[in-house]
Amino acid sequence: MENRHRARASDIEREHTVERLTSAYVEGRLDLDEYERRVGSALRAVLVGELDDLTADLPAPSPTPPRAAPVSEPRWDHADEWRWWLGIAVLLTGVWAAVSLANGAFVPYWPLVPLGIWAAVLLASIIWPEGGEPL
Repeated sequence: MENRHRARASDIEREHTVERLTSAYVEGRLDLDEYERRVGSALRAVLVGELDDLTADLPAPSPTPPRAAPVSEPRWDHADEWRWWLGIAVLLTGVWAAVSLANGAFVPYWPLVPLGIWAAVLLASIIWPEGGEPL
């Protein structure tokens, strides 16, 4: 144990200590001033023993509760994506029309560029979905 106390601390050990201090702060075991002081000391620590001293008065971390199976994120269907495209198309066309009215003449239809790129990406995602298998 004495050798560990005198061993040089690694960045990972400092990070682990900061995480433990953060947990203690969130649990209400440390006030903000004490938390900030200890975190500063942990980041400047050279020896593992210095890190151990910063958490010596804190209870051992509780075992991590088992994680629930990850819930798959809902996938956007293509209709949702095209609805967003259409909404933005209406908005950009409205801006283009307002600018054209303010100028007294039609300006080139600049929304074609961003809408065209976006539509090309959406079409590509239909042809080559994430799994890599074309439809």
